Order: sequence, then C-alpha cells, then structure tokens
Amino acid sequence: MKTQEQPQRGKVDPAHLYQAYNKARNKEKLYVLITRILLLVVFLGLWEVAGRLKWIDVFLFSYPSKILKLLYDKAIDGSLFPHIGVTVAETIAGFVLGTLSGLILATLIWWSPFLARVLDPYLVVLNSLPKVALGPLFIVALGSGILSIIATILSITVIITTLVIYTAFKEVDPNYVKVVRIFGATRTQSFLKVILPASFPAIISTLKVNVGLAWVGVIVGEFLVAKEGLGYLIIYGFQVFNFTLVISSLFIIAAVATIMYQIVAAIESRIVKKR
Repeated sequence: MKTQEQPQRGKVDPAHLYQAYNKARNKEKLYVLITRILLLVVFLGLWEVAGRLKWIDVFLFSYPSKILKLLYDKAIDGSLFPHIGVTVAETIAGFVLGTLSGLILATLIWWSPFLARVLDPYLVVLNSLPKVALGPLFIVALGSGILSIIATILSITVIITTLVIYTAFKEVDPNYVKVVRIFGATRTQSFLKVILPASFPAIISTLKVNVGLAWVGVIVGEFLVAKEGLGYLIIYGFQVFNFTLVISSLFIIAAVATIMYQIVAAIESRIVKKR
C-alpha cells in the first residue's frame, strides 16, 4: 500500500502549476506598474518642489503645476486640440505609409535576389544620410504643406523598415521553405505560409521602432514648414521665450507616443497568443 500511495503524493497537478505561474506573473506585473508610477510621482514631485523653491531656473525648466495650468487654459479656450489633431493625424499617416512601404519594398527585394544585389548599396547609403538635411529638398519639391511633412517621415521610416524586415525574411530557416516546396507550394504560398508568419516578431518590433521614428519625422517636418501642430508650438515657444509652452508640447508628444506604443504592444500580445 505504501508503494502505491507514494506516486500519488508526488504527483503534480499541471492546472495548479499553471495557476500559480499566472498568479506570480500578475503579481510581478503589478509590482512593475507600481514602481513605474512611484518613479513618475517622485520625479514630478521633486521637479515641482525644485521649481517652487527656485532650486532650478523656472523660466527655462518651468514645473508641473505651471505646465498643467497652461494646458488647461489652452484646452478651455480651444486652441490646443487643433494642434494635437494635426500632429497626430500626420504621425499616424506617416507611420502607416512608412511601415507598409517598407514591408512592400522588403517583399520585392526578397522576391528578386537580383534586385536585392542591385539595391543593397543604395539602401545602405540612403540609410546613412542625415534625414533632416533632406527637409529643404522636400519643401522645394512638394511645397510647404503636409506632403513635405509626410515625406520627411517616410525618409526616416521606410529604409530602416525595409532593412529590418528584409533581414528577418532572409533569416527564416530555409528548411521550412524546402518542406512546403516539396509538397508543391508555389513561391507565393511559401512566402504567405512560411516567410511572412515567421517574420511577425521582426515586423512588430519594427512597428515599435517606427512609432518613435514617425514622431521624430513629424516634429522635424513641422519645425520646417508647419503653421500648426505640436512642432509649430515648440518653435513658437522658443521664439517668444515661452519655455513652459515648449515643455507642455513635449509632454503631449510623450503621452500620445506612449498610447501608440501600447496599441502596438497590445497587437503584439494578441498575435503571440494566437500563435
């Protein structure tokens, strides 16, 4: 009887282990979230105290309550939201177009090894160019409007997207492709069933990077040509020495960029779960 009971005592319930794992993981996530919030609160609190006690130059660095008051006043008089709407629309348009263009170009290069060899040095050179220097060319060619801003975003996002995704395509295990080709799959089917799904992690990582790059592109573009938008507010704030307005605009950019990043992270999480 003892020898029969011993295995029962040592038996591990997989459901119980999974539940314990999820509990520990959720606990860790909660601790991370609390720590993040505490760091932010401490930073803002120290900044507020330093500003009110004149430990820092308030004219240059302002402080949180002053920034919030400015944002509140501009929200009440309705002058803030048009600027936010313009910049967010430009950023989303550039982000989507840049990612899709890079994905399409990477697909074409993967599809044609000859084209890959031809374009390789050009992609490297284009990626090394200072994109800000291209801004005046876009203004002359496309005019001082939204097209120049979108072009600036694309110049920053397309090449890096192409290089990252094309590299991911090349690094897919060729044995997977050979297996589906043995079963009669065409090149198109091999790409759709093997190459593209295997490259989803790289594509999602590119989306995360492009969130930041799109914001860089749109702000640089607005610095050069815009008459409205958050980039315009930053330039205007520097011109009139209203650095509280400058920092307020940066706060809004950080908040919206965080939201966009979290959306991409949520998409990544859903794809991982499905896989």
